[in-house]
Amino acid sequence: MQPPHLPVLLDEVIGFLAPVDGGIYVDANLGFGGHAEKVLEKSSPAGRLIGFDCDAHALESARQNLNRFGGRVTYVHSNFSSLKETLQGLGIDRIDGLLLDLGVSSWQLDTSGRGFSFKGSEPLDMRMDERIPLTAAELVNTATEDELADIFYFFGEERQARRVAKYLVTERQKSRIENTDQLTSVVERAIPRKFHPKKVHVATKVFQALRIAVNQELENLSRILADGPSLLATGGKFCVISFHSLEDRLVKRAFLENPSLRVLTKKPVIPNSTECRRNPRARSAKLRVAEAAEVRKL
Repeated sequence: MQPPHLPVLLDEVIGFLAPVDGGIYVDANLGFGGHAEKVLEKSSPAGRLIGFDCDAHALESARQNLNRFGGRVTYVHSNFSSLKETLQGLGIDRIDGLLLDLGVSSWQLDTSGRGFSFKGSEPLDMRMDERIPLTAAELVNTATEDELADIFYFFGEERQARRVAKYLVTERQKSRIENTDQLTSVVERAIPRKFHPKKVHVATKVFQALRIAVNQELENLSRILADGPSLLATGGKFCVISFHSLEDRLVKRAFLENPSLRVLTKKPVIPNSTECRRNPRARSAKLRVAEAAEVRKL
């Protein structure tokens, strides 16, 4: 049974990418192939798609979901930070569109068993790519109090970061923190009740911060934002869907500061109410798009 998949802002992404027959497109975070499927349909019969994903389980699901497109799809088991080197290895020097959906899928959150969610009890893993050595459990149990506080503050924007870090260090001295329910319990006790948010779980920002740290998400995003524009053909679109302010600020700044890009979205495109009702996890999505402009030589 295939994992459920609801691609976010699908119509808007396809509208900006405007895939054409024979074009070459990259889905830099393929997931289960929802966006890629539509790109391939719109660019038939000869359009080509290169799909990156560091999660082997997601990549295999994408292979099954996109099987009907045969050799038009190239699957790359790698983080999107390797985009430039990978395309060079494939003999591709220009692409017509680049999509980067930075979301964590519902399947990864709910059923992967890798501890991305604070619901239930799962091993505190949080690795998108299970080939990397560092797990969230290792980080929680070995990082210093100051290192943990910085992770929670800078990657989770958690105002109670130092208090949570102090509690964690105290608790891990009693017993190693291995599971999500242990971590959740520590966060719930560390943050005073009056500071518990009303609309989201109190551990949300801590879990986000650890996931970002384990997977080096901001470093990888910075790299593709630097490398991606140089790979676009003139008129090619760079579409990025982000889900929290740290990502969105990086994308906005990178687009504005790159002289080879023309920003097409003065404000980020967000899901409408119908999509948010159908897929509540889409509510925080923001789409920014830039176009590769022909740089005039002086």
